[in-house]
Amino acid sequence: MDVQTLKPVTKPSKQRKRLHKAPAHVRYKLFGASLSPELQTSQKIETLPVRSGDTVRILRGDNKGFEGKITRIDRAHYRIYVEGLTREKVDGTAIPVSVHPSKVMITSLNLDDKWRKKILERKRELRKEPEKIPEKPPKKVVEVKERAAEEKMPEEIVATEEKPKEKKPRAKRKAARKPKAEKAEKEEAEARAEEKPKAEAEEKPKVKKPRAKRKATIKKAEEEGGT
Repeated sequence: MDVQTLKPVTKPSKQRKRLHKAPAHVRYKLFGASLSPELQTSQKIETLPVRSGDTVRILRGDNKGFEGKITRIDRAHYRIYVEGLTREKVDGTAIPVSVHPSKVMITSLNLDDKWRKKILERKRELRKEPEKIPEKPPKKVVEVKERAAEEKMPEEIVATEEKPKEKKPRAKRKAARKPKAEKAEKEEAEARAEEKPKAEAEEKPKVKKPRAKRKATIKKAEEEGGT
């Protein structure tokens, strides 16, 4: 089962299962380790999966500070073996000690493999920042430059010659707005005058006559019908 799935897995049991059943290409990525500051500046990358032949320094654990060359990589158990890193058993025999790749920092790279050089080049290209598009100058600056080129004058003088538009006096601004306001009021008054007759034309509710008058009208209608 592939570890790289779109849906994240939150169950610890499923996470462990996917880790131990991961395919080779996923296991390779899980062996990534950080590069030393010197390598980061020279290679222009920050991390890379460890390989046999790389020199590493242990950063955590009982063997912190130990530096040596990687002799073997155990992808099945996610462990690496460093040259010279051993421990003695009770009977006196020395056995190699395994380290997890997340606990080491690469200090020297093994570049004998041409495919690894291609990987480094590809990672560098991915880290390159996109070229910034130069911003266009403001329209006013462009106009000043064009005018300076036409008149054959320095841009500073042309820019200082341009004066901001003078505001009209307040009385003149009010006078300019007055006809518009009067026109708007006139239109509003005409609209009200048109609406008034329409409202009057609407039928008013019929007012009921008193009961005595209603009886008299009914009686009169009966008499006229009888005659």
